[in-house]
Amino acid sequence: LNLLILSNSVCYNRPTQILPLVITTPHNMEALNGSCLQIQCTYDTKYFGYDSSKTIYGIWMKGGVNFVSNPSIVIFNSSGSINKYSLNMTGNLKEKNCTTLFPDIQTSHADKYYFRVENGGYLATACADPLYITVKGKNILILLKSPSINVPSDLKEHQSVTVTCSAFTPCPHSPPELTWTLQQDSLRQTEKNTNGTFTIKIQENITLSDTHDGYNISCSARYPVIGGNKTAETEVTLSVSYAPKDTSASISPSGLVSAGSWVELSCSSRAKPPPRFTWFRISKYGTFNVSVGQVFSFCVTERGEFYCMATNDLGNQRSSVILLSIKEDQVSEFQILNILKILSIVLLCISIIIFECWFRFSKKPKKETNEPIYVNNVMMTEAS
Repeated sequence: LNLLILSNSVCYNRPTQILPLVITTPHNMEALNGSCLQIQCTYDTKYFGYDSSKTIYGIWMKGGVNFVSNPSIVIFNSSGSINKYSLNMTGNLKEKNCTTLFPDIQTSHADKYYFRVENGGYLATACADPLYITVKGKNILILLKSPSINVPSDLKEHQSVTVTCSAFTPCPHSPPELTWTLQQDSLRQTEKNTNGTFTIKIQENITLSDTHDGYNISCSARYPVIGGNKTAETEVTLSVSYAPKDTSASISPSGLVSAGSWVELSCSSRAKPPPRFTWFRISKYGTFNVSVGQVFSFCVTERGEFYCMATNDLGNQRSSVILLSIKEDQVSEFQILNILKILSIVLLCISIIIFECWFRFSKKPKKETNEPIYVNNVMMTEAS
């Protein structure tokens, strides 16, 4: 029964879980019409009869395994007898490497494929490990083929990060050409993925600043295909947090203001996340916190110096000082001089009046005081 199973291309249910042939390939592969596709493939067998010292042939079948009743499903035999799609088996079968290259894959090649090994009396098909190949047309935008841009999360200014653009590479012998808006001399490398596929990458280390916030990084992958190229592009926008920048303060109305009027101080700053604002007043007694908020409105009573501070989790920055000047401060000396002049004139006039009154009073003649005595004397004479 075992010999019958090995020699036949049809897969039967077996009473044992030990399979005569197992291959390791990506279960699903996607390719671009007119491009190349490399199938990374290895095989293993724990069944008797396999002898690596003997000639080994690798066979690929398309769509099924029963080549006895349908010989057309065999598309490749490493013996050279059959090669319908110009395949190239680059792997060494004696090392159990069945890696195979499709140099010019077409949409008509899309199907499921089975691998078979013939080694003397050992004839086995990996019926349980079909490979599914999907081929996209030239005019179809393939999201899978669009490169991916990897940027660390939670970006902050002064942070050094590595930005990576990578693209799926169906054929490492003819990888896509990557270009992006960062430096073109970026580190380039091709990596083999765990599933046997390949990825080409370009990397760049950058030190972030506030100017990188909102910066667009665009990466293009140009895939070589027969008769031309196909380009797919991806773009990401950086979001970088940074401490307050360009902090400034303004006053409205500007210029000299009158005592008793209202003024509005406004603070502005560029920061991410948005900053908190605090107002300070400078006096001869020190600097004092007078308000919290972007706008500070108050009634003017005296001149003063003010500045604002913008703060977020990454730092702070203060504005330049605003000088609040009052109109009365400019004209008070003149007004005081006028008042003093007027007071001087008033005091002079009062002094003159007082002096004149005193002078007139001092020159007035005095009245006689002995008249009552004279009267008494007359009365006394008449009585005697």
